[in-house]
Amino acid sequence: MAQMSLNNIRKVYPNGFEAVTPTSFSIEDGEFLVLVGPSGCGKSTLLRMIAGLEDITEGELRIGDRVVNHVDPADRDIAMVFQNYALYPHMTVRKNIGYGLKNRKIAADVIEQKVQEAAKMLNLTDYLDRKPSQLSGGQRQRVAMGRAVVRDPALFLFDEPLSNLDAKLRHQMRIEIKALQRRLGVTSVYVTHDQVEAMTMADKIIVLNAGKIEQIGTPYEIYHHPASTFVASFMGAPPMNLLDARIEQGQVMVNGGTALAASGAGQGAITMGIRPEDVSLDAQGAVAFDIDIVEELGAHRLLHGRLADQDFTIHVDKETQAAPGPARISLKQDAIRLFDPQTGRAL
Repeated sequence: MAQMSLNNIRKVYPNGFEAVTPTSFSIEDGEFLVLVGPSGCGKSTLLRMIAGLEDITEGELRIGDRVVNHVDPADRDIAMVFQNYALYPHMTVRKNIGYGLKNRKIAADVIEQKVQEAAKMLNLTDYLDRKPSQLSGGQRQRVAMGRAVVRDPALFLFDEPLSNLDAKLRHQMRIEIKALQRRLGVTSVYVTHDQVEAMTMADKIIVLNAGKIEQIGTPYEIYHHPASTFVASFMGAPPMNLLDARIEQGQVMVNGGTALAASGAGQGAITMGIRPEDVSLDAQGAVAFDIDIVEELGAHRLLHGRLADQDFTIHVDKETQAAPGPARISLKQDAIRLFDPQTGRAL
């Protein structure tokens, strides 16, 4: 296990494209850090720099007490799990898991012991003599994880490992990966574009956008106190409602009605945000809402429509009766967030 820190790490390609702007953060010993963001935001580039698969243009990378900028990947004491499993098709599960140890000239009996321990941990004992082609996608991903586990590394790196799995398997593997990391206590960095994976797995989340850090925080902080409209709209399913509004005489005005008191927030245009679950249908509510679509999701319903001629979504439980047409709503006052409409940053 090890701490890791990045100090003003930057990546610029020969053509001048800056994939990662100067970036600094640290991860504590045994922590599970998730890098999340849309495609092209720089999260995989950042992970590859940590792994040593990409050169670092500027800055300093430390794993434990070592600066590893120019240390070969094989000597960084890391193990990486890839999106495409990267298994050898002609080898059995046993040989795939133990291959890295064999290359390091580890004794055969030690390799077998480690392979058996990893297989038991990952429910692969009955599959050790099978080839990858005889396994399901989830089982192949477990083999890839087993290959990382037997290394007993200081740092686990996961590069979108669940992207090729169906929704049910992704849910199952999220739980398994988190449980495995907790059991082993290995410091881990996990890259994904899936905000659900980030929210459910992370001890700490870093939200990236266009090569820059938008916010660092716990899942609770990221979800309930987004630092920008980008974080507010990217994290959450459905995302936070964002409305054009105005502050007039200390009140936030939406659709001609008062949403909340906003003393000290200045005057003029703002962006107001609120999560769909913090809004309720209320016949006596101060704000008008036109329901266009009722989306049935079993345990709950999403009501999509228009508020002040802007898109708006409400999350209600399955018992709440709703139909397309005009309605009134109430907003949970302490859940409302205000953002600068120009910079997108939280006020």
